[in-house]
Amino acid sequence: MNVRVQNAAVFGRVAVLMGGTSAEREVSLKSGQAVLSGLLARSVDAVAVEVGKNLLEPLLTRKFDRVFNILHGRGGEDGILQGALDALGMPYTGSGVLASALSMDKLKTKLCWLGAGFPTPRWMLLEKPEDLDRCAEELGFPLIVKPAEEGSSIGMSRAENRGELLEAWRRASQYHCAVFAETWITGKEYTAAVLNDAPLPLIRLETPHAFYDFDAKYRADSTRYHCPCGLSAEREAALQDLARRACQCIGVSGWGRVDLLVDGEGNPWLIEVNTVPGMTDHSLVPMAARAAGIKFEELVWQILETSLKDRKG
Repeated sequence: MNVRVQNAAVFGRVAVLMGGTSAEREVSLKSGQAVLSGLLARSVDAVAVEVGKNLLEPLLTRKFDRVFNILHGRGGEDGILQGALDALGMPYTGSGVLASALSMDKLKTKLCWLGAGFPTPRWMLLEKPEDLDRCAEELGFPLIVKPAEEGSSIGMSRAENRGELLEAWRRASQYHCAVFAETWITGKEYTAAVLNDAPLPLIRLETPHAFYDFDAKYRADSTRYHCPCGLSAEREAALQDLARRACQCIGVSGWGRVDLLVDGEGNPWLIEVNTVPGMTDHSLVPMAARAAGIKFEELVWQILETSLKDRKG
């Protein structure tokens, strides 16, 4: 059951945790400042807490009643912070340990979806140079190569031949986690935000880039966001329900965002889940919320309400 709050005093003192040490640090800082401003506008006693390697020190040396977690990437979105906060008995926003860990690892997410019968593109783990030839033979080109535990499209590359596949593998390997190649899906890209198990309007993404990469997400003015997404109400509802069930499959709770592609034949393909999505001026969850009539200040309030839930996983 969703817990609704009328009085900001119920939340107590809130640490807006931002920064961290992942490759998404700068995005997290921007998201954190936006969240902080939104909470303060609703009279929440919120404090910006910028962290580095030691995530817990600021929470141990200062008194807080709960955490609004806006740490993107490893360290903040992968179950590590969630486990530590559980041990401290400190309430926090969003998903728990298991869902955070699963969704941060794109390969583990895909395995869960595959086991549950959800559609996700074929892939192959790339561990050594010999894997590249087998990958090219079995999956063909083009491919998208990804580090399994990075967000914001960091370290991702499209490969159209063996030489580009080698370069893409080397680039992704710099991020010190598993690397995999995934079949390229030609079609339209959508993102589905979920708030308290209720899907928000879909956004269709359009970019002149080869794919929706880091630059297209955070820097480019050429990216187009279509909301309404252009689908029929029935078709949009079906994709929203798929996204909602994909989140339930791995235990995502509170809020999150599912990225998916729809190929030329109308088949949907689940790509990944973000359990701490961006909240910058370029970010998609605030955009979807706005389309649903939810202002930014109300959005961060509802996300903060998720810290009052009984945590089951």
